[in-house]
Amino acid sequence: MSEKKAAIIIGAGDATGGAVAKRFAREGYTACVTRRSEEKLIPLLEEIRSAGGEARGFGSDARKEEDVVSLFETVEREVGPVEVFVFNIGANVNFPITEMTERVYRKVWEMAALAGFLTGREAARVMSPRGRGTMIFTGATASLRGGSGFAAFAGAKFALRALAQSMARELGPKGIHVAHPIIDGAIDTAFIRDTFPQRYALKEKDGILNPEHIAEMYWQLHVQPRDAWTHELDLRPWMETF
Repeated sequence: MSEKKAAIIIGAGDATGGAVAKRFAREGYTACVTRRSEEKLIPLLEEIRSAGGEARGFGSDARKEEDVVSLFETVEREVGPVEVFVFNIGANVNFPITEMTERVYRKVWEMAALAGFLTGREAARVMSPRGRGTMIFTGATASLRGGSGFAAFAGAKFALRALAQSMARELGPKGIHVAHPIIDGAIDTAFIRDTFPQRYALKEKDGILNPEHIAEMYWQLHVQPRDAWTHELDLRPWMETF
């Protein structure tokens, strides 16, 4: 019997993270999905299993070192080797700089930058000895440029991008593919639907990103031959200005 392979998706929400988990599960990977609340993962786990895939859910706080270490140890021991690691935690908040509190800034940095380091480090520790694996850090428009009201988010996403670049240079020669897709546009989520209905109406014109299409790009990154690896690519609707 062939060894089961694990794909860890950190921040497997109802949109991109969940779609990525389902995409890799369809290819025979055990989707090991995390959120801070394990209970919120139940619908995703049921959907993957009902489609014939395998999945494990973990209530894990990616900002806490002990949680992250335990997560990777458990997956390696109980599921199989971690072949794919996807970091997909969102931390998008909008605050005028004079109203930004230390607590908000620190929390955003912990979610989008510190958590990326902690989970990425553990992924590197298990992948490096095997000389293979794929790491994908989800980026955003704010990874490239700061915007009014987004000082905390942009600062954290800049840091995550730098982390991904450094890891790509260090781990690429060891056989590990590190990628940083930039999602430049609104995604088809309940948040966009409820908060920005005019933007969400563009869905009929393919004006917002479909999570399943993002997930397909993540799969394509994983299966790229290593003589033609992509580190960074941008994904945006055809009508998006940039």
